[in-house]
Order: sequence, then C-alpha cells, then structure tokens
Amino acid sequence: MPRSFLALAALVTLAPAVDAQVFLENTTAIPQDAPANNSNSEEVEFSDVDLDGDWDAGFADGGDYFNDQNRLWINQGGLQTGASGTFVDETATRFPTVNDASRDLDFADIDDDGDPDAYIANHAGIVNQTSKFWINTGGEQAGTLGYFVDETASRWVGLGGPGSSIAPTLVLPGGGFIDWSADGDFADLDNDGDLDLIHTSYGGAFGGQVPTRLFLNDGDGYFTEFNPSGFQLASVNIATGDPALWADGVQLNNTTDTTGVEADITTNGTDAEVYDIDGDLDLDLLLGAVNGPPRFFGNKLQETGSLGFRDVTAVVLPLDDISPNGKYEVEVGDLDGDRDIDIIGINWGQGPFGYNEGVYELVGTSYTYLGDLPNSWSDDEEGELLDFDNDGDLDVFIANFSGIDRLYENGDSGPVFGLVEVPAAEAGLASSPGVSRDADAADVDGDGDLDLFVTLGTPGSKNRFFENLTQVPDSTPPRVFGGEDLGDAPAAPGVRSIRVAVLDNAPQLVTAAATVEFTVRVDGVTIAAAPAKWSGGQVFRAEVPANLVGPVTLLPRAIDEGGNQGFGTEVSYQASGSAGTSFGASTPSSAGTPKLRALSVPFPGEDLWLGVSDLESASAGFFGLGTQAVPGGLALGDGLVLNVLGSFLVLPALAYPNGDALFVAPIPPGLPSGVQFHAQYVALGGTLGATFASSAGLTLTIP
Repeated sequence: MPRSFLALAALVTLAPAVDAQVFLENTTAIPQDAPANNSNSEEVEFSDVDLDGDWDAGFADGGDYFNDQNRLWINQGGLQTGASGTFVDETATRFPTVNDASRDLDFADIDDDGDPDAYIANHAGIVNQTSKFWINTGGEQAGTLGYFVDETASRWVGLGGPGSSIAPTLVLPGGGFIDWSADGDFADLDNDGDLDLIHTSYGGAFGGQVPTRLFLNDGDGYFTEFNPSGFQLASVNIATGDPALWADGVQLNNTTDTTGVEADITTNGTDAEVYDIDGDLDLDLLLGAVNGPPRFFGNKLQETGSLGFRDVTAVVLPLDDISPNGKYEVEVGDLDGDRDIDIIGINWGQGPFGYNEGVYELVGTSYTYLGDLPNSWSDDEEGELLDFDNDGDLDVFIANFSGIDRLYENGDSGPVFGLVEVPAAEAGLASSPGVSRDADAADVDGDGDLDLFVTLGTPGSKNRFFENLTQVPDSTPPRVFGGEDLGDAPAAPGVRSIRVAVLDNAPQLVTAAATVEFTVRVDGVTIAAAPAKWSGGQVFRAEVPANLVGPVTLLPRAIDEGGNQGFGTEVSYQASGSAGTSFGASTPSSAGTPKLRALSVPFPGEDLWLGVSDLESASAGFFGLGTQAVPGGLALGDGLVLNVLGSFLVLPALAYPNGDALFVAPIPPGLPSGVQFHAQYVALGGTLGATFASSAGLTLTIP
C-alpha cells in the first residue's frame, strides 16, 4: 500500500552526496537556428548512424501540432574529424524529405546488415498517414553509411490480406496503414535472431480501442503481422469478444483474467517496454496506458516452444497502486542491483497531489509499490535512467511537462531505493520552465560520463544539451548472468542459439551497444568467440556451430563503452557424434605427446575444427591433411612421423601460449556421405634433442 505523505515528505530533506554542479546547459555545441532546432520535438534517440564511434541524435518532430520534418544531428567527432560532442544538423542530405506527425523515432538494425535503420511512429490525428521505415544505405544497400532512404512501401508485408488483422480500407496506397502510434519498439520476440516490431496504438482521440500489433521480421527487414488468431477487424477498433489477435483469449477491456480466456490488447498508452521479467530469457511486454491500467503480457515461447502471449496483468502489476490517469511514460531498469527489472512509472504514483512518479520493485515475478519519488507532484512526461555520477547504480532524470526538470541520485537504500532529489543548483538543469517531452543520455563527447539531450514540445522551442561536468569515468563492469541451458545434443549442421542477460549502470540503448560474446571451447580448446547481438531488454543472443562434438563450454562476457569487462557463469553441454578414428604413430614434445582430435563433425557446407594439445608454448607447426592413411606411420627420423600421404595439404599453425593449436576450414558442400580424409599435426620442439613432435593420424568421415 502507499506510504504516508509524511514519510515521503521527509525524503525531500535528505541531501544527496553531490559535491559540485552535475550538468551545464551547452548551447554552442548544438544547432540553435531554424529549422534545425525550433520544432515540436516529441522524442530524441541516440545512435551511431555512420558507425564512426560516436553518438549521433535523431529527433521525432511534429507530434501533436503539425506535420514536420524529422531531424538528424551528426556528431562531429569520428569520421567528421571535428570536436566530439559538437553537432551539426545534416537532415537535408541524410534523411528523406518527409513532413509527418511523428511521436517517436527508433534506431534499430532491422535488416541485420550491421548499421542502424530508423522507424518513425506517426499518428493520423492530423491527416491519414502511416509509420515509416527509413533504411540506412550502408551495409547491404552498398551505399554510404549514415544516409537513409524511405522504404516504407516495401517493408510492410501483407497488410489487409490473409492473416492480417488490419481492415483493407485502412491500408494506404503508398504502403503502411492508418493508425495512431506514439511508440515503436524492436525486440527478437521469437528468438530467431532478428528484431521484430511492437507497434503500439493509442487510438483516435486517445480512445484506446485500437489494438497494439506485433510484426515479425523475416530476417531481411520485411515485416508481416503476427496474428495467430487469423482474425481481421472490420474497421479501426477491436470489439469486446473479438479474438485478441496475438494474445490468448478474447478481447475484454481492463480484464483481470490471467488464465488465457481474456486479454486486453488495447490501451491509450504512449510507451511500451520489452524485457524478460521471469528469467527465462523470453521477452515479455509491458504496455503503458495514459488512462486506465497498463497491461503486462508474458511470452510463452520457452514454455510452449512457439511464440505466444498471455495477459498476466493482474498478477504482475499492483493495479490498486497505479494512478488511473495521466500516465505518459514508464522507465525500467535494475534500480537496486538485484539483477531484475524495476519500474519508475511517470505519473503512476498515488501521492496526495496526483501526477507522482511511482516506484515499483520486482519481487519474484510481480511488482510491489514502494512509494513515490520525492517532490514529483507535477505533470511529468518522460524519464531516463542513467548513472550520472558513475558510482555504479542507476539514477533518475525526470522531464517535466509543466515545470522544472529534476534529477535524483540513487542512494542504494531507503524507501524508494534511496532515490533523493539533487538540489536544482547542483543538478545544473534549466532554471526556466519548459514543456519537456523526452530525454536520452549518452556520452556524446567521449569524456567517460553520460550527457543529456532534452526535447522541448512546443513550436519554436529549442531542444537542450546538458553536458555532464563530473568527469568521473565509468569503472563498473556489466553484470552478466542467466546463460541459457542448452542441454546435451547430437552434432548437427547449422547453429545453436544461446541467450544471456546483461545489465549495466547505463541507459538501455548504451548497454545494447556493448560488446557481448561467448568464448567457445571444445574439449578444452578455445575455437572462437561467438558474438552476441542485442535481442531487446536485457537479453543478448549468440549462435554457435551445431556441428561441434565433445564437451562444449561457453563463457559469456560483456565489455561496456568504458572498457569495463564482466563475465557470466560458464554454460556447458555434451555434443555427441563421431570425432574421428586415431591411427598410426606419434612422438612426444617437451610438453607431452601431441593429442589431435576433431572438435566438430565434418558435415558438408560446415566448418571443420581440429584441435591439438600438449605442445610447447607458442611453438610452430603445421596441420597436414591427405587422402591416404599410413596405418603404422612412416618414421623419417628426428621425431618426424608421417601418418598421412596422398594428395596433401599443409597448413601452418602456431601453438597458443597454453600449448593448444587450432585448425579451421570449410568442408565443401555436396560431398557425398562416406568420403574419408586424414589429418595429423607436426610441431617443432620434440624431446631428447629431436626437432619434431608428431601427433597420431586421425581419420574423418563425411556423415
């Protein structure tokens, strides 16, 4: 239940451990003229659009007021060879020339070519229009990185057709469909390695009767609606009793059912969050609601083996402790360092003046209301979780729709995670009121601390850049945990996917850009580092070869923007299959007799991995592959024994410092089953003065 007002008011008197001014508004490093910085900007999003190592900024403009051009400011560091943290408006050359009523701009690599594309969430309150896909012309497009083309017409697939819930009358001739969206989020909902789309809708006039829809990515950035019900709406709204499209059951507004009989997939929310609430590494879905209760949906992929969602709002969210009105935003992150996702609900709270920021702790798989942020009694619009002082925990910035923006420091303990407001003079935020609509944090100037961009939401107003003055570098390593249990399996062609959770003291978009990988070892030999891609929320996904054979271990690690490195717990499994047959003779090295074995099964079209151990550290040698086996070995003296002859391939290999050596090469596709070839390893560094050490031979057979 809500804490008393007196207890919360007492928090206002607590003083955070901030010794000097945190932020300073910097007006010289960003555009100040029209049209670069004088619109109604609903949202800002950082991304490195040209992959030059610094953060650029995109803005969703127009919003409530009019159709306008979305804007792109390019950081002048990196490829621009200027000062990092200084921005120039390059919209005219880099963005499509389109005026629309945009409430959100998201960057995501939707076509999986390594560069960020853009998705623009638009609304049809001014004129009928759709949300748009703008594709980065680098990568697969073979153009210039950081320049975008409008491919909306082709990226939506099957709208209004069989399997689509969208009425054909809503489909626009130029692609897309009529809707009222304030947020588009990307996440790999079905765990197939690409980013799917959560397309929210608040409905006409914020009516909240238009469903949120899910669209699955085909792997190349083309999106088809996920609608297992097969039901198509007759018009815009979904009616009571209609199938709930992508969720179990039938539609019923504000249902409290959690058995799958009913679901409510309509809210008038302007925000959604995607993350794993229950530790199964499937991505669950929180839908905000301006009026009425927010909704929570559990992903059933791990449970059932196929993508599906169930409305579990009533058992996850404390609905009696969430305000019914005015809830424009929700921020999620690990505020107490216990490796799960807590909530700051903007205007969710239950304080005496309304419009309070509610704080909710995840306990197990449901949320408990802790109370409200102190002094959060005005109409706020947006929040941002960031570690402004780089002390290892997430602090909170609040963008105020009707007053002064605020900053809260995380004190690690106390009624609401010890969050205490930083006095305005120390925070260094704007002293004059403004209609702040959104905020994003990133280290835009490369000095190690997180800066802030804040958008202003009235025509003619200027977006703000608050430079962090603390100059404290981040020294907190990412937390890596929850590696997926793959289970034992036979070797096979293709790949196996594995997921892991990563949390850090940074905004989600910064953590999503971290380097995450699994070190892959087979029978003790390190064969590769498998890169992991961000899947959404706190989840990353990697793929490892499925043809590995023997004991396999996968060690996850994450390296954040500051170079801090965190490790998770090693995951292991046994991969069964033929590792080849040894034959012939061997001679020892000073470290032992070289042990050659197959680390993978040689399926056609897959990589073959061979490993050898017990070599002298960093010694030179070679792998030999041939078509003829010498069963007893051919001793040539000085420790050299040849076990392989015939058509012969020699590949030099240097031993690792630990005395292992590795061979990898692709097996040609189309080789028939039963074809055999033979391998061995010869190293410098034999015993008793011998020049060479030789492994036994190994016969490998194409399965």
